[in-house]
Amino acid sequence: MKITADKLKTLTSSIFLAAGCQKDEAERIAAHLVEANLAGHDSHGVIRITPYVQWLKAGKVLANQSIKVVFENDAIAVVDGQSGFGQTIGEQAMRLGIDKCSKHGVAVIALRNTGHLGRIGDWPFMAASAGKLSLHFVNTSGAGILVAPFGGINRRLSANPIAAGIPVAGGSPMILDMSACTIAEGKIKVALNKGVPVPENCIIDSKGQPTTDPRVFYAEPPGAILSIAGHKGYGLGVLCEVMAGALTGGGCSDPKNAGRVINGMLSIILAPSFFESEPAFAAELRRFIAWVKSSEKVSKDGEILMPGEIEERTKARRLREGIDIDDTTWKQIQNTAKDVNAVERGA
Repeated sequence: MKITADKLKTLTSSIFLAAGCQKDEAERIAAHLVEANLAGHDSHGVIRITPYVQWLKAGKVLANQSIKVVFENDAIAVVDGQSGFGQTIGEQAMRLGIDKCSKHGVAVIALRNTGHLGRIGDWPFMAASAGKLSLHFVNTSGAGILVAPFGGINRRLSANPIAAGIPVAGGSPMILDMSACTIAEGKIKVALNKGVPVPENCIIDSKGQPTTDPRVFYAEPPGAILSIAGHKGYGLGVLCEVMAGALTGGGCSDPKNAGRVINGMLSIILAPSFFESEPAFAAELRRFIAWVKSSEKVSKDGEILMPGEIEERTKARRLREGIDIDDTTWKQIQNTAKDVNAVERGA
């Protein structure tokens, strides 16, 4: 079925309000989840409603939390998310980083012990909207251990996203949002709900054999996700574990934390005006983008896009046409709404 973004936000915020979140947090979670769907990242969209509510009920994530600053100086802050919703904690951490960067030209925010941070591209977009460049490393030290190491078959690493954002004067920012593994676990769940296979060369079964069956990934014993580009992606995954896990103090992937999803994120935020004049920086970006796009195309009707342009076009289309939600996911959302009595609150 198709549903408009506004209706989906209203339903989602009603569910989280009924589940115990304050109004501003419920609306914030809804905005981030629906934004992921609008951008075409359904794996990080409203399919997350049911597990989020389940985690909240089980005490694996806590409503209405604020960051706790563990250490701070002019350019660095180490902050604890106190098991709060990543959509709330992530925004608080980024606001702190953007403020420091505005004053000093650079900021490094080491965030630990936060709930699922959602679509990581939201955080460089937030920084780029404030005129800042940023680079983000993310890991999961708990239940998100999903990826086999290069040459291995057992789950040892998390999906380990890397994201970056670059503001473009007079245009949309460039947003890179990628994972060190071949497929997000949420995309496997989307495929499972839709009853379709995952792409080839993305997952293996418990014996290390390639498969496209999402059910095999959730079997017992479970399958695992592969790294992108073999040993190169594996190297990036290890880098994320160290930067977002060991350096933040949140810890690298560890089976003792397997009971809940615990994200860590290291964010490096830069103000371009401290490095180069803003007009010169903007002019060089325009020149570079035009140069890249001037390449001869592989096909007659082909085009060359900058990072983030596909998501921007997908959002425009889905705002016009609505967001397509598969029947299984929609039923899960409806059941969750009834379970928390969100229907009586206007859902």
